Amino acid sequence: MIRLSKCSISQKEINSVVKTLKNEYLGMGTKVGVFEKNLKGFFGRDAICVSSGTAALQIAIQASNISFGDEVLVPAITYVATFQAISASGAIPIACEVNPETILIDLRDAEKKVTKRTKAIIPVHFAGNASNIKDVYLFAKKKNLIVIEDAAHAFGSYYKNKLVGSFGNISCFSFDGIKNITSGEGGCIISSNKQVNEKIRNARLLGVIGDYKNRLKKKRSWYFNVKHQGWRYHMSDIMASIGIEQLKRFSFFKKKRQMIAKLYDNYFKDQASIELLSINYNKVVPHIYAIKVINRKKEFLRKELMKINIETGFHYVPNHQLDFFKKYNKKKLPISESLAKSLVSLPLHVDLKKKDVRYIALNVIKILRDKTYSNL
Repeated sequence: MIRLSKCSISQKEINSVVKTLKNEYLGMGTKVGVFEKNLKGFFGRDAICVSSGTAALQIAIQASNISFGDEVLVPAITYVATFQAISASGAIPIACEVNPETILIDLRDAEKKVTKRTKAIIPVHFAGNASNIKDVYLFAKKKNLIVIEDAAHAFGSYYKNKLVGSFGNISCFSFDGIKNITSGEGGCIISSNKQVNEKIRNARLLGVIGDYKNRLKKKRSWYFNVKHQGWRYHMSDIMASIGIEQLKRFSFFKKKRQMIAKLYDNYFKDQASIELLSINYNKVVPHIYAIKVINRKKEFLRKELMKINIETGFHYVPNHQLDFFKKYNKKKLPISESLAKSLVSLPLHVDLKKKDVRYIALNVIKILRDKTYSNL
């Protein structure tokens, strides 16, 4: 079976975790401090590690003073985690259309949905692509909104010559098992705002003021105060032990992911039945590789590929169509709904070989040329 996605764990990650286990301190401790320091070196800004990318978004929203009844603009096509992070803070996710060429938020549609209650915009860097981020910040400045970037797909990607996360308001990354680097689960928040960062550091440890300083020294705070709602969202030393080693391997991960995406593009560029996303893989480190099947018979393609042991995926069901979020988003979004009928994600992970990519691509082309398919 050629898997859609998977992690790549070496003996170094295993040894690092074993060492942490033998130290018998498994919570948030010195390893988290090391990982945060290394991430700060990578991004050039403070990094705060948490238990997941979803936790990163939720705490970032809370730390930005967004709460009950406030509205947050967000693209309809994203993983449900983005919407859940907004609603968990008490705010309302307002689904916006996406650009069909990039699957990034359509700012023309977003502008129509700005109200007096709109406090923030969360651009989602779909497949690692942040090519519209300058326009997002110009839009946010015009509308007096804070920008919280959902960069779960975009670890290591660039906007022009700037590393995603090295600039802007707040950037949130995911380190779950299949992301560009992993810590098993986990995520981080990157920001230069010292006040926001302090709120985030405390909120991830149940709001206990300054407790993170003791935790990073393997100590506890027995006498403390709490001033704001907090959550048990801190990263553990076990997770950080994986992340530290993964970050060291990122240069290899980056080159391999970019190479695979470019190979796919080269196979598919002249295929009438396939439309490629507009992504510059010299700047983007892709978390997923998605194509649009022109005549929208994606399920036939997926079933035929599964017959020959090639997994595929779908990123994602438009969130305004999910029962829980329908009450906030009653209008149709025809572009997003149409994309849901055509998007297919193909295998992308660093353990794929060139021959695997060729096998996948040629079979996709063959299936889409099949007369049975063409007549569906």
